[in-house]
Amino acid sequence: MKNYKITLIVLSAFITNIALAQEEIEEIIVTSSYIDQTLSEIENPLHVVSGDDISSSASQSLGESIDDLLGVSSTDFGSGVGQPIIRGMSGNRVKILNNGMVVRDVSGLGADHINDVDLSNIQQIEVVRGPSSLLYSNGSIGGIINVVDNTIAREDFTKPELRIGLESQSVNDGDTHDFSYQNNIGGLNLSLAYKDSQFGNFDIPRGAVIHREEEHHDDGDDEEEDEHEEDMGYLANSDFESESRRVGISKTGEWGYFGLSANKIESLYGIPFHGEGHEEHEGHEEEDHEEEEHEDERIFSTTDSDVFNLEGAYALNNSLVKRIDYFFRDSDYSLTEQHVEGEEEHEDEHEDEHHSEGPTEFKNDAKEYGAIFDLSNNDFSQKMVINIADEDISIIGEEAFMNPTDNEEKSFGYYISKQFDRFHTDFGIRYDRISRAGSLSHEDHDEHEDEDHDEEGHEEEEHEEEMEYFDRDINNTSLALSLGTEINDYLNLNFGYARVERAPSAVELFMNGPHLATGRFEVGNTKLDSETSNNIDITFEYQNGSFFGEFTYFKNDVDNYIYLRDETEEEHEEHEEHEEEEEEHGDHEGLILANYLQNDAEINGYEFQFGRVIDLERGNLTLSFSRDSVSGEFKDGNNIPRMVPARNMYSISYSENDFELKLNLKDVQEQGNIAEGETKTEGYEMLDLRFNKTYSLNSESDLRISLFANNVLDEVARNHSSFVKDEVPLPGRNYGIKFNYKF
Repeated sequence: MKNYKITLIVLSAFITNIALAQEEIEEIIVTSSYIDQTLSEIENPLHVVSGDDISSSASQSLGESIDDLLGVSSTDFGSGVGQPIIRGMSGNRVKILNNGMVVRDVSGLGADHINDVDLSNIQQIEVVRGPSSLLYSNGSIGGIINVVDNTIAREDFTKPELRIGLESQSVNDGDTHDFSYQNNIGGLNLSLAYKDSQFGNFDIPRGAVIHREEEHHDDGDDEEEDEHEEDMGYLANSDFESESRRVGISKTGEWGYFGLSANKIESLYGIPFHGEGHEEHEGHEEEDHEEEEHEDERIFSTTDSDVFNLEGAYALNNSLVKRIDYFFRDSDYSLTEQHVEGEEEHEDEHEDEHHSEGPTEFKNDAKEYGAIFDLSNNDFSQKMVINIADEDISIIGEEAFMNPTDNEEKSFGYYISKQFDRFHTDFGIRYDRISRAGSLSHEDHDEHEDEDHDEEGHEEEEHEEEMEYFDRDINNTSLALSLGTEINDYLNLNFGYARVERAPSAVELFMNGPHLATGRFEVGNTKLDSETSNNIDITFEYQNGSFFGEFTYFKNDVDNYIYLRDETEEEHEEHEEHEEEEEEHGDHEGLILANYLQNDAEINGYEFQFGRVIDLERGNLTLSFSRDSVSGEFKDGNNIPRMVPARNMYSISYSENDFELKLNLKDVQEQGNIAEGETKTEGYEMLDLRFNKTYSLNSESDLRISLFANNVLDEVARNHSSFVKDEVPLPGRNYGIKFNYKF
C-alpha cells in the first residue's frame, strides 16, 4: 500500500521551482559578497531562498527553512532547534551570518541550542556550499548561511510601507503575528520589525514510538528493542515561543551610507529529551520510581539576545581605493536551561537525587569589527578585508561542563575576480590568527578521603579543585580558486578548489563534563590541531529552451578531522572495574564517555537536478527531479557518525500571475552506513503542499494568502543526524494559513 501511494505521488510530482528561481536570481545583488556581482555571474553559485518564499511557508527553524535545497539539510532537537547541515557538515564547520557578520550565539556549545536568527521580514537567505565559503568567515569548511535583511537601508526608501502578517498552524496549535514598517523621514531611513510566535507541543504521527530502549550486541545480531509507546499523541516539552524586535536608521548619499540598528530576540523552548534516560544503565534498584519522577519534569531553555550594529560605506573614488565598507557588531547573548518539577509530589529522600538541579546559563559576549577596501579597476575586481572579533564564553550552573574561555580572531584577506576571453576566475586568500584561552579543572583527592572526618572544612579541602590553564595561538592560511567557462550555448562548466583550515573550537579543546543534551560525558583535547580541508567540486549546468539541469560532484579530504568518539564496550568494562576504586569518576554520572579525537577523513558526494518548464495558455508548469548524496569515512574505514542519508526530491509547480501552487515530495532513504554505536534509521517520504494567492486591493496595497500542508501523509520520520532521533520523531501532519497584508 505504501509503495502504491509513493508511485502515485511520483507520477504527479517532481521538485522545486528551479526555472522560476533562476529568473529572480538574475536581478539579485549578493549583499554579503566581497566581489559585487549578480548571482548569475558568480562561478561558485549560491543558493538563494527569497524572503517571499520564507514568509509564505510555515514558521520553522533556520535549518528547516532551507532543508529542501540541494546539499542542505537540518538536524533537530525538537521544534525550536534546527541547526543547518551542508554537505554532511554542521556545527562549527558551518557559519551562520546576518548581513555578512557572524551570528555569535551559543549554538556551537550544544546540539539542543537554538540558532537565534530572526527570519521575519528578511530579503533572502544565501547559502554558499563548499570551496568559496572562505570569502565570508574563517573555518567554514562546510559552507555559510547568510540571512539578509534591510534593517539598515543602503539605499533611500522611495515610499512608506507597512506589512502585517498572521499565521496559524494545526500541528502545535500555534500562531504568529508580525509587522514591519519602513519609511524615509526627513532624509533618514527608518526601519521597524516585530514578530511574536507561540507554539505548543507538536503532534506526532500515529504509531510513532517516542521512547525506545535498545540493546546492542557484539555478535552482529539484530537489535532487540523494548519499545514503550506513550498514550499521548503529542511530544512533551516540544513547545516553542519567540519574540523579536528590530529597529534601524540610516543616511545615504553619493558619498555612501551610514546606519545603526538594534536587534533583540527572546525565546523559550522545551527540550524533549535530556540525557537522564541514560541513568537507567547505572543499575538503580528503584528504576520504576525513577522513571515516574522524570515523567513530570519540565526541561526548557530561555534565550536573550541583544545585538547592536553599526555599518557604513564611504566612496573615495581615487586611483587606488574606490570605496571603504566598515562595520561593528556588539552581541550580548545568553541561554538559560532550567529544570522544573511537575505537579506530582515526590518523596523527600529522592528530591536531592533527581530534582536539585538549578539553572545553567550559557553566555557569549562578543564584539566584531572590520573594514573592506575596494581596490577594483577596469581590468578586475579586487578587495582587501580586515576583520577582528573577540568572544567571552562562560557557562555557570549545574551543567557547567566547560570553564570560561576567551577567544580572539584576527583575519586578513585578499580577493580578486576577473573575466578572461574563455573563462571567469575568482581567487581568495586569507590569514587567520586565532587565540583560545581556557582552563581545565581537576579535583585534588586526599588519600584519606574514604575515612570519616569530623570537620566539615577538612572535607572541603579534600576535594579542592586544581586549575590547569591553556593559551593556544593558532595561525591558519586558507585559499580558494574557481574557474568557469561556457563549453557551448547550452552547457557551462565550473571547477572549484579550496584549501581551508579550521581551528578547534573552545568546546573541542576545553570540554570536560556531562553534556546531557547528547547523553554523554564529553572530554576535550587541548592538543588538537587545526583541521585542513582540501575541497574540490565540479559543476555542469545545462539550459536548452524549456529543459534545464545541473550536476555537481564534490570531494573533501579533511586532515585532522575532529570528532566525538564514544568509548567502546571494552573500554566501558575497564571503567566499570575502575569504578570500585574511584566511584566518583568511574561512572561518569551514568552517561556515555566520549572523547574529542582527530583522524583523517574523506567526505564525497554528488548533487543533480533536471526538469522542464512547460508554457501553458495561462501560466506555466515546472516539473523537476533532484537528488543529493554524501558519504564520509575515516582513513581506517569507519564511517563518520550521524551522516545525512541520500534524498530524492520531486516537485511540480504551477504559476500564473498572482497565483502559485506547489507540491513537493522528499524521499529520504534509509541510512545504513553507520558509525560504531549508531543504529540504522529507516527512510521516509515527506509530502508538502503550498498555495499562494495575491489580491491587489489598490495601487499601493495587496493581500497575500498562503495555505500550506506539511507531512500530508502523517509519516513517521526520524532524522538520522539528530542525537535524539530515537526519542524525538519529526512532527506529524500540519495544516496552516498565513496572511500578509502590505499597504
